[in-house]
Amino acid sequence: MHKPHIGVLGASGLVGSFLIPLLAGTDQRITVFSRRRIHWDIDLISWQPLSAPARETITHWISLFPIWVLPEYGDWLTDCGAKRLVALSSTSCLVKDRSKDPYEREVARKLADGESFLRTWGAARGVDWIILRPTLIYGDGNDKNISEIAAIVNRLGFFPLLGKARGKRQPVHAQDVAAACAAALDATHVVNRAYNLTGGETLTYREMVVRVFDNLGRKPMLPSFPEWIFALALSGLRVIPRYRHWTMAMVQRMNRDLVFDSSEAVHDFGYAPREKFLIKRYRK
Repeated sequence: MHKPHIGVLGASGLVGSFLIPLLAGTDQRITVFSRRRIHWDIDLISWQPLSAPARETITHWISLFPIWVLPEYGDWLTDCGAKRLVALSSTSCLVKDRSKDPYEREVARKLADGESFLRTWGAARGVDWIILRPTLIYGDGNDKNISEIAAIVNRLGFFPLLGKARGKRQPVHAQDVAAACAAALDATHVVNRAYNLTGGETLTYREMVVRVFDNLGRKPMLPSFPEWIFALALSGLRVIPRYRHWTMAMVQRMNRDLVFDSSEAVHDFGYAPREKFLIKRYRK
């Protein structure tokens, strides 16, 4: 059976670092599209700028862009001959729409708008689509979620919690997300569906932070502070660009369950996340 030539958007990020080698291992031709050149030392991988259409028809696509960026490339993808598209979204669209923080509500709206565009565009252009919504994505020391917790622990020697921090989490490894993208693209019997992608283990926010301490070889120190202390600390941190989007809503979610069901992804295209939340390479 002829293997399709695959186009990938946004491959320079965390999920892309796992996806490209995975796809290359299937002996399929891969063309990576981005604004800046990406170098992959793999024969079957080529790069093209986003500023020009593909040099040949590419029917199968994976988009790792923020899904709200896709409307900018709808016509471009049509010109490239797209017929099937797997796009990453986030479970944030299911929880942050009710946030007290305006920035978080805006993120949820943009995610929902991006998903809505894909549905409408796909129906109008005859493109089959699959939306994948991962939970909290982590990697091996190079993500923006768990690595931030590790950075705080390394800097302070402790990690501050609000209350008991019993809100449940299902962190998912970026490699498992990458594998889901590839599997969903291959599952041609699955069309026009959205799936949640969770990690294989459900644990509390506190337990998740303890795992980080363990990885760093440190004794867990998890003092609990009242909300006003967090509010005061955040008011100072937000003047630093890196922390400008940190909010009290993020703190309050330490005690809120963020649990989703990924059984449909397991059934429909064999999604198989690792069973345990295990992290590597954070220890210095």
